[in-house]
Amino acid sequence: MTNAPAPQAPPFCPNPACPFHLRDRQSWRFERIGCFERQSPPYLVQRYLCRTCRRSFSDQTFRTTYWMRRADLLAPVLLRLQSCSGFRQLGRDFGVSPTTIAGISARLGRHALLFLQKHRPRGRLKEPLTLDGFEGFEWSQFHPSSYHVAVGKHSHFFYGFTTTELRRKGRMTDSQRKMRAQLETRFGRPDPKGTEKDVGALLAIVAPHPQELELHTDEHQAYPRALRRVPHLTITHETISSRAARTPQNPLFPVNLLDLLIRHSGSQHKRETIAFPKRLQSGCERMALFAVWRNWIKWFSERARKGEKETPAMRLGLAERALTVEDILSERLFPSQVQLPEPWSIYYWRRVRTRVMPRQREHRRKYAV
Repeated sequence: MTNAPAPQAPPFCPNPACPFHLRDRQSWRFERIGCFERQSPPYLVQRYLCRTCRRSFSDQTFRTTYWMRRADLLAPVLLRLQSCSGFRQLGRDFGVSPTTIAGISARLGRHALLFLQKHRPRGRLKEPLTLDGFEGFEWSQFHPSSYHVAVGKHSHFFYGFTTTELRRKGRMTDSQRKMRAQLETRFGRPDPKGTEKDVGALLAIVAPHPQELELHTDEHQAYPRALRRVPHLTITHETISSRAARTPQNPLFPVNLLDLLIRHSGSQHKRETIAFPKRLQSGCERMALFAVWRNWIKWFSERARKGEKETPAMRLGLAERALTVEDILSERLFPSQVQLPEPWSIYYWRRVRTRVMPRQREHRRKYAV
């Protein structure tokens, strides 16, 4: 739960510089140094002192609501963000500013990245993989972007994603072409090899060890080049036309279904919406949160009978039951203990740049996660 009771003793020293932050903690010694009162549950919080590094901390340090004023909003905002609510709508519902909701969304996204990395499958993939690009935009339609998503063909497990800036393409009026040229002159042009690089990075995250892999994609021209960037994988690459009927018989059905769920669940990806991401960084955080919700909370199929319902994580043996929001938020995860691969660490520290914004705040953790 978001305010779940902390363990009877702290599990480790939260100071990353302390030798007892990572190593065997059997010989770790700490002392209790009193309590402090809060105006919201839990009202009385125990404090501790590490005898090794002399850093003080409390039970609250190990909760996901650490350093939050509105700790009661963490769980409901998670659910509402998967129910197609925008930041302003949530702000009106809870009587707070949209900036407050945006901050909670960013915190949830960082937690989701760590949760996905900590609990996703390890070792060799045991099923074929489907991969596709989900396109959206940030700031305006002159700044499109693509989320490269990888999904298990049998389990429908959402293994991971990466993002790429794109150049606006398709039909444009003369004035739109002129505007695109002006923006590219002022802010630069996205890397034409971005898709190739980021798809290769995604495959390296999903399958980090040498193995044979069956991969199903559409006929995107950058995919064969991306596969050459992961020489440790022996890939059997099957391509399917994007014009093929998107039925369950289509080998790309798992990733096509994921695309539908992303649009269905997130207000920022609706057609002709005013809730689009103003920063690609925010889109990355919400995509990570969606991945955790899809894998561990949402049923594989809503039509399955009650006794046969499973989540994608249950299908892979990663969980014995469907998790609740309280389960997901039961403990605070530390980036110093969960090593994020590139580019997920860039997403975590909020270093994804939006070209048209002169000032963009990174995540420089001092107290909050």
